[in-house]
Amino acid sequence: QVQLVESGGGLVQPGGSLRLSCAASGFSLAYYTIGWFRQAPGKEHEGVSCIDVSDGSTYYADSVKGRFTISRENAKNTVYLQMNDLTPEDTAVYYCAADLDPPTSYAGNFYCPHEFWGQGTQVTVSS
Repeated sequence: QVQLVESGGGLVQPGGSLRLSCAASGFSLAYYTIGWFRQAPGKEHEGVSCIDVSDGSTYYADSVKGRFTISRENAKNTVYLQMNDLTPEDTAVYYCAADLDPPTSYAGNFYCPHEFWGQGTQVTVSS
């Protein structure tokens, strides 16, 4: 059974850092595109970052460029999202998703396929 489990969320002060983890079971993340998405109350789902399994290319939303880093550790079947310099605007439920198709980029944006989803982890940035 394909399963993704996010962890690492919590409450952090502005300017702080968190590292989210996305652990997979039932399949190997090494063969999948993995994306991080978030949804804040009253807002649409937003693609935050994506990593391409074929060449390791990474993609970031403009709102997180230079602050967030996506990485994968195939030996642990886990993908991470390191989040630094957090702001209240980063408050959301964060989800990871996996797909066999590669991400695509266009006009400075990117599309990260997302067939399988985790249950999400809450990130709250507040003083």
